[in-house]
Amino acid sequence: MVVSIVRESMQAPDFSVHLYRDVTEWAWGTPSWVHSVADVGTNAGLLLFAVLFAAGWWRARGLDARAMGLALSAPFAMVAAYLVSEVSKDFLQEERPCRAVAGAVHIASCPPPGDWSFPSNHATIAAGSAAVLVVVWRALAPLVLPLAVLMAFSRVFVGVHYPHDVAAGFCVGVVVAPVVALVLVRPAEPLVDFLRGFPVAAVLLGARPVAAPAGAGFGGAGPVQQPVPAGAAGAAGVTRMDDAAVTMPDVMGGVRGVGGPGGAVGRHHRPGS
Repeated sequence: MVVSIVRESMQAPDFSVHLYRDVTEWAWGTPSWVHSVADVGTNAGLLLFAVLFAAGWWRARGLDARAMGLALSAPFAMVAAYLVSEVSKDFLQEERPCRAVAGAVHIASCPPPGDWSFPSNHATIAAGSAAVLVVVWRALAPLVLPLAVLMAFSRVFVGVHYPHDVAAGFCVGVVVAPVVALVLVRPAEPLVDFLRGFPVAAVLLGARPVAAPAGAGFGGAGPVQQPVPAGAAGAAGVTRMDDAAVTMPDVMGGVRGVGGPGGAVGRHHRPGS
């Protein structure tokens, strides 16, 4: 006897359905050029992240092996986050809102049946790319994080995802990608350092940083101070140690009084004593 098991698809929560309607109806009323920008921009942003990955690699050519290891690990970390999202989509099988919501309006074309909705792959890739780029190159944070949020929101704006789809995808991206990058950099760092010893690999990975001379950095012996000539101390505004050694007893002697040998006597003589 053959037993067939029918698994129900995931159903979107009511609050997300209502929010989806509000956003898409508002989006539908915006000018047509906004529709075009949103429809194209939701994919064009992914290309911008690819360019930033390349820029991070180029920058790391002049840095240490760990920085280059992180730059090389970043795209793989983003792919790992995408795979987590894609496997989740196939398992949960939530129908796209542009088909499931009655009377739904959408700017972008509704994906074909079997292209499930939860979580949003676009949001996962955008958030994962942004998060791992911050790990690689922290100065990019003001650019990439708002861009990732905008890209995630655009998937609801064009009508192909529920709000909870993009929220879940964003969380997957910002958690999975940085963790994977920090794991991958452990084997990548010594490998980069080894490969930099070969001229061909050094073209792609950059040369090994030149070590600083001993004693030149913080905590070392420091630069050797040259003695200051006796006649130049006053002109240069510098107090030499031997001048200080001579001056201090003279000053103290003036305070205590001048007396016996070494100026050590500082008694006040009473009349008739």
